[in-house]
Amino acid sequence: MPRKTNSFARVGGIAGIGFATTIVLANVIAAPAGLPLTGADIGEVNAFFGTQAGIVGISSALTPAAWVLATLFGAGAVAALRRSEHDRGEAWSLVGLAGLILQNATFAGVIAIRLALGATTAQDSSASSGLWALHDALFTLNGTFLALGLLGLSIAGLRAGLVLPWHGALGLVSAALLFGSATLTPLAMAHGGAFGLLGLVGWLMWVAWIVIYGIKLIRLTPARAYA
Repeated sequence: MPRKTNSFARVGGIAGIGFATTIVLANVIAAPAGLPLTGADIGEVNAFFGTQAGIVGISSALTPAAWVLATLFGAGAVAALRRSEHDRGEAWSLVGLAGLILQNATFAGVIAIRLALGATTAQDSSASSGLWALHDALFTLNGTFLALGLLGLSIAGLRAGLVLPWHGALGLVSAALLFGSATLTPLAMAHGGAFGLLGLVGWLMWVAWIVIYGIKLIRLTPARAYA
């Protein structure tokens, strides 16, 4: 007989891989078109959003699905780990889920600002400076919530034996980089460059971590489930 899987954990695993795929695809659409980086000159911002509103709309259209998938991924991980944590009186997986939900809310603000810039820059560029500064602040500070998700689910997975040590280390290093980037938000906004690169490396590690975590959840069997 085929091996049975933990059904909700499997849903969460599929959602995690779907989330990673969706956010990478959104960036593949926007980045080659010239989406300005954190700390970009306002002239570059105006030039992009004044001419590439269509690209902004296409990449932004993917994000609502990404937020749904991220929530399902976090809930699937909690379902897989909750009994193990309950027995130890811990709630690291809930910390991770909270981080995922908070990053959804924060990035909704980022996407809303991008759409607003695309809709208004061509008619009135006077408001774009303030909007872009707010965008950069939210975008970089969002590393706090990504780090929270990584920290909570990595520790919960390690404690339960779901996550291998190297995978847990990947998550914790990524969390440190993203939290460091968020802490340095004023410098990233003012100078970009290496300060933005810190967050980018952490983000790439975060995407890989999610895919690996998703595979682990998909392969989780009832006999090994922690729910």
